[in-house]
Amino acid sequence: MNGDELPFERGFEVYAKGMHKSEFDSNLLDSGSDPIWDAIREEAKLEAEKEPILSSFLYAGILAHDCLEQALGFVLANRLQNPTLLATQLLDIFYGVMMHDKGIQSSIRHDIQAFKDRDPACLSYSSAILHLKGYHALQAYRVAHKLWNEGRILLALALQSRISEVFGIDIHPAARIGQGILLDHGTGVVIGETAVIGNCVSILHGVTLGGTGKETGDRHPKIGEGALLGACVTILGNISIGAGAMVAAGSLVLKDVPSHCVVAGNPAKLIRVMDGQDPSLTTKHDATKEFFRHVADGYKGAHSNGPSVSAGETEKGHTICTA
Repeated sequence: MNGDELPFERGFEVYAKGMHKSEFDSNLLDSGSDPIWDAIREEAKLEAEKEPILSSFLYAGILAHDCLEQALGFVLANRLQNPTLLATQLLDIFYGVMMHDKGIQSSIRHDIQAFKDRDPACLSYSSAILHLKGYHALQAYRVAHKLWNEGRILLALALQSRISEVFGIDIHPAARIGQGILLDHGTGVVIGETAVIGNCVSILHGVTLGGTGKETGDRHPKIGEGALLGACVTILGNISIGAGAMVAAGSLVLKDVPSHCVVAGNPAKLIRVMDGQDPSLTTKHDATKEFFRHVADGYKGAHSNGPSVSAGETEKGHTICTA
């Protein structure tokens, strides 16, 4: 550990990248140990010393509370309140769900670790809980999802509406979302009713997981573990994005995407097959000269040689995503 590194900045084995089994968290919390919450409190104390004008803010949001669930519930209630849905009512709702649901307790910790690990703008755990609307929207969705599954449909939809109004992120409470999720920025993200998102997925701003407008029932995309969805990606219909796949920014996806493949374009086409760690964990968008040169060369080749790349399979046997 170097001299500038705080003890809790080395990360925690139980929440490390790629670890997303809820039984780990349950065992840890049952033992009375919560390193994520300990880190948040230590960070808040240090920040209060460095910036005294924010000491009351940090006390109210973090230091006045006994656990992460209470602090998060307080922050969410104050951000989502309005004249007809009071902060005290929202506190009761959030506490009632988060304090008793071990699955949500696990998810909120894996999610905050995902923000800390993968978002270079997330400077600390405490900054995620206090400031990052992608994290706030995701945790408020988790409460709405629990209410939806309990049959409290109207209340779940009321929460969805407030989340959309306040954060600009619209997640249907019936959607199913795993743990270790990063909603980077989050603005403009839309996730439909029957969408399913696996563990350790990274989603940038402007992503739409929508229907085609023609279907009923199960009509939204299914996103595999470890996938990375770039900014302003649109994925429509009951299609699958394979585990560890990456969809480049601005792409329109209308067909299934194989696992561990990069697709790009409108409509999306296969760029290459990836090896190594899931792109959601590295959050490398391949925004390099070599990558874009490859895309440009492929584009010019397709136009000069005909549509040989736009139909069928690649030489490695991977189906190309076309409209």
